[in-house]
Amino acid sequence: MRGVREPGRLVIGLALLLTGCNSDKPEPAVVDLPAAGYRLTVTRLATHPFLARFRLILHIERPSGCSATVELFPDTGYVGRRNLYHHPSGSLLVLGQYDARVIESEACVIRLVEFRSLEPGATFLGSFDVDHEKRWRYLPASARAERPFDIR
Repeated sequence: MRGVREPGRLVIGLALLLTGCNSDKPEPAVVDLPAAGYRLTVTRLATHPFLARFRLILHIERPSGCSATVELFPDTGYVGRRNLYHHPSGSLLVLGQYDARVIESEACVIRLVEFRSLEPGATFLGSFDVDHEKRWRYLPASARAERPFDIR
């Protein structure tokens, strides 16, 4: 009787183990911003099979054909969310817990900037984050309110 139960436990254990694994497939979250003339994609790539560790890559493109790509500060454990803002100057801001990027409105350039250099007045557009089903995606401000970072 004991030998009959063991294969069942093995199958259940294996199923639990596999459902807890991170996928090695890239997870892109995309937003089109026609008013700003950009399409932004933040792609999340697992770097560990079990722990919440991910590479984050920001890619921007314009209909004119220009594009730029940068690697963002990695998600080293539930710090992957990136808030997106539109500044009155026309630039876009991508803010994370540990990094801030400015997308120049005319130049198709992504710059790493210091938090203290950011000027106030930007409008929250949405977030690149996991949804209630733990899927990586873009969540517009109409779907989820701003969750500001405690940046010191």
